[in-house]
Amino acid sequence: MTGSLAGELAGIAARAATRPPAGPEPGASAPPGSAAPRPRHGCAHRAGSAGFTNGTGSTGSTGSAHGTGDTGSTGSTGSAGHPGDAGRPVVLADRPDGTVVRLGSVVAKAHPADSDRQALAVRLGIAAHPLLHGILLAPLPVPAPPPEPARNPSPSRPPSRGRAQPSASALLTELRDGRPATLWPHGLPVSPDDPDAAPWEETAALLARLHAVPPGPLPGPVPPMRGPAKVAAALRRLRGVPPSTGSAAVLRAAGRLPAWARGEEPPPPGAAGHTLCHGDLHLGQLVRSPAPGGPWLLIDVDDLGLGPPVWDLARPAAWYATGLLAPEDWTRFLGAYRSAVGPALPAGDDPWPYLDVPARALTVQSAAQALAKAAAGRRALDEPEEALVDACARMAGFPVEPPAGARASVVG
Repeated sequence: MTGSLAGELAGIAARAATRPPAGPEPGASAPPGSAAPRPRHGCAHRAGSAGFTNGTGSTGSTGSAHGTGDTGSTGSTGSAGHPGDAGRPVVLADRPDGTVVRLGSVVAKAHPADSDRQALAVRLGIAAHPLLHGILLAPLPVPAPPPEPARNPSPSRPPSRGRAQPSASALLTELRDGRPATLWPHGLPVSPDDPDAAPWEETAALLARLHAVPPGPLPGPVPPMRGPAKVAAALRRLRGVPPSTGSAAVLRAAGRLPAWARGEEPPPPGAAGHTLCHGDLHLGQLVRSPAPGGPWLLIDVDDLGLGPPVWDLARPAAWYATGLLAPEDWTRFLGAYRSAVGPALPAGDDPWPYLDVPARALTVQSAAQALAKAAAGRRALDEPEEALVDACARMAGFPVEPPAGARASVVG
């Protein structure tokens, strides 16, 4: 990232910093060192709130923010003592899919250059809608910049304001390089230092509430949930690195998935879903608002949309099946979702036939990202990354067999 981009984001944040803070930032990662799951209590890879906060459980040098599912972490986003609190901008993440700068109580995010502006605007409107209050963190309006007077103003000609700017109530603006940008309140993410305190029950309850929101009254048209598109992007990235035994295993596992779960074709009617979904759920997608003791809220709306709600349960399911999430944590999460009457899983049924396709897809996505990042860093896979690739090797030997009742409801 260039200094000019950081400065531009900080300038946008500064114009909003005089407003009272309304909550936490949208998807900042956990503090340094949180990326690698810690072995614990006999579990080969105890994830707790550590590895699961970045979506893959693997280590890396590239910052992770806004729940993109890549590895690594960027720095503390807590409240006290952080450079952003002293009025100096601090870069929380700098990646192709999200550059994030904090200034005091405000966080500015530059979204990917190829973002669908119309879909992003709808997603922002949904996050700001009253039906999502207490479920999703709401974005901040982007203040209009001060007028730019002309260098040689003419008495008969008003000063030029330069390029058209969004109104003070806009939720989306455009940076000089063309990337869309948004503003969010800053807050406190999940801490990786106390796995037993990871908010599994709160996460499940928020998902159940999100899945119960009727799409009809929301701004629209509500776009599709982007989960399968993220699987496709990870596989494209994997195909760009030198072939290996691990990449072959991941691609074989991907070949077992239905084409819609790989993002290669639209989902069939039964799998498309008409439920509002987060699309990229992991513990890095929660923050307390207001910090430090406010309720948990879901953050990061880049993948929000209509789809099968079971996809939002797929990453913790995949981690549990891979050995990266302790059985008691999975039980807490699943039990809380069912207690909240979440619609993704039929009451009383074995959940795994319903979770099979999306859990496999998230395992493939995470393993593909891990291999691509290891290749880019010219390093070997770490232990959690190896666990993901090994899981793909096992999955490749078993066909997907959803139950008869699930075919029309959640997995297609």
